Amino acid sequence: MAPSATRFLPSGFDTSKPIAIIAGKGRYPALLAECAREYNANIKLVAFEDETETTLIESFKSDNRRIVTVGKLGQLLDSLKELKVAGAVMAGQITPRKLFSGMVPDLKLVALMASLKERNAETIFGGIAHEIEKLGIQMLDARIFLDQHLATAGCLTGWSCGVDDDELKFSVQMAREMARLDVGQSIVTAKGTVIAVEAFEGTDKMLQRCADIGGKEMLLTKTSKHQQDFRFDVPCFGLQTLESMAQGGVKKAALQADGVILIDRPAVIARARELKIDLLGF
Repeated sequence: MAPSATRFLPSGFDTSKPIAIIAGKGRYPALLAECAREYNANIKLVAFEDETETTLIESFKSDNRRIVTVGKLGQLLDSLKELKVAGAVMAGQITPRKLFSGMVPDLKLVALMASLKERNAETIFGGIAHEIEKLGIQMLDARIFLDQHLATAGCLTGWSCGVDDDELKFSVQMAREMARLDVGQSIVTAKGTVIAVEAFEGTDKMLQRCADIGGKEMLLTKTSKHQQDFRFDVPCFGLQTLESMAQGGVKKAALQADGVILIDRPAVIARARELKIDLLGF
């Protein structure tokens, strides 16, 4: 039997009405689609050319999907109107370098970018969300349907994660400050020292840099912002993150409960145990 509700669904929103998944790269959009189907949600797809996984695109009937070009905001908005959706959710990433080179923005996106005083994930995605909602389409929490794939409080990989309370307090404080400043949502600490900070390069490259430092007892901490807009840029933690942790010599991770999506949770926990990496929800 399909579950009847998700706690991240806005009050009164009818899941029988079409919802568009605006899908970028990676496993996250596919996991979201799978979970939405378990809720019997009426979902449609807006995919990005050369970004969204082909298998995900092919899982939707042709009349329930549209493929747009990165940078063509007008095309994105037109696709949402054609699909006649009542809600939309953003999932997955766009290759970072495409946002700086190789992308030819349309006039709609040029005008949006020119109107922004600051250009970061929050302002850019917030501006796009505003344009979507001007169509009468409700932007939904990016955790919708993913209730069973969120970090939860406590040790996720065993009885004890071996994370010192003082170290956790320090790392969470530093991670939240970096998130507040829009630098990134992840840091690595060790014994009260900040080892590495995530910036535009992303979590995986930050973790891989840690191999050059060779610090002991390194702890990855991933958190949302103090006033996170959960409609977009929600922190994610997946199998690739675990492999990057192993490569960088980072053996412990602290993840904000309900604030970090595990892509997907059973597989992540199983692989963490294989790699002898401790996962702690705080």
